[in-house]
Amino acid sequence: MNSDLSQPLSGIRVLDLTSVLFGPYATQILGDFGADVIKIEAPAGDPTRGIGPRRNDGMAAAFLGCNRNKKSVQLDLKRPAARDALWRLIDTADVFVHNIRPQKVAALGFGPDPVTTRNPKIVYGALHGYLEEGPYAGRPAYDDVIQAESGIAGAFLARDGKPAFAPSVIADKSAALIATTGLLAAMFQRLRTGKGVYMEIGMFESMAAYTLMEHQYGQSYSPPLGDAGYPRVISRERKPYATQDGYICMLAYTDKQWRSFWELTGKRELIDDSRFQSLATRTKHIDVLYAYAGELVATQTSAYWLEVLSKAEIPCGKINTFDDLRSDPHLRQTELFRRYTHPSEGELDILDSGLRLNGEKLPIRQHQPKLGEHSESVLREAGLSPAEIAAALST
Repeated sequence: MNSDLSQPLSGIRVLDLTSVLFGPYATQILGDFGADVIKIEAPAGDPTRGIGPRRNDGMAAAFLGCNRNKKSVQLDLKRPAARDALWRLIDTADVFVHNIRPQKVAALGFGPDPVTTRNPKIVYGALHGYLEEGPYAGRPAYDDVIQAESGIAGAFLARDGKPAFAPSVIADKSAALIATTGLLAAMFQRLRTGKGVYMEIGMFESMAAYTLMEHQYGQSYSPPLGDAGYPRVISRERKPYATQDGYICMLAYTDKQWRSFWELTGKRELIDDSRFQSLATRTKHIDVLYAYAGELVATQTSAYWLEVLSKAEIPCGKINTFDDLRSDPHLRQTELFRRYTHPSEGELDILDSGLRLNGEKLPIRQHQPKLGEHSESVLREAGLSPAEIAAALST
């Protein structure tokens, strides 16, 4: 679990007042990069401690997935002594990040103005459901709600005639990546100026922009040159192709790739078909194109297509289930599933980050903590006396 690899954020202390998935995934990435992440938890702990299979109470699968490389300090911030302890930690911190609603964090006394006044060099990261200047400010926000409001569920409506949620918490996870980008940029700004930064990340706004990146389409212009919605992506024919014995994904995209596909399928006459000669014309006739390609793919087995398409350098792949991923030869070779021994939970398979720094994996320096596992040691390092620590941690 330990590594001598020098990490980009070594020496940076992050106070993490986030919970569930949006915030904890973002701060886990900071921890993976070497930051000293101190997770501040309420007496009941992060709700994900109770979500999914577990060997011990408070250490469920959902918590394990996004809380490595962190320490846990348990504080009841409704109590004055616990708030005093958090202020002492703020004095030692480089980054303060929360995903508490603005009115709630202000009521606790830890809004951006008090914190940045206390520590003028701190990066204050507010991970909000909605940016504060809009009429939705202060609303509670979870993945399903943001998938609906940001247009993700509506993309299914445009394609299928009824809305649906992606079967993944993509709003939480994607917004977390955007938040991490913002926090890293804020840290770099502080490095350049020596001054603290207030960085607000709106989950709704981030995901609306994420969804509309390609779907703004004709409405990118004023006046519009067409409707919203990228036709290729919302085509009902854009789906895994059925073969004689299963399914594959095939995405011929460039002119060269489509020429190769028509040659492989014995349909050379379509190379000169005006509907399919360029990216622009293919997009205009995307439903016809994909439906016809699907009919051709259905004539052979999955193994046949994966072999011939790969040789022709046409992007393709098998349809993996969750279980298939565990035996995928590439993921096995790159060790996506990292097995290590947790001091209380035993053998775990933890997902790698997919990043390499100078050819090395980012190390797992700190196991996922038990609730309050580091309360005393962290507060002691911050200079609190035994009496102050006892007062802060008493219930």
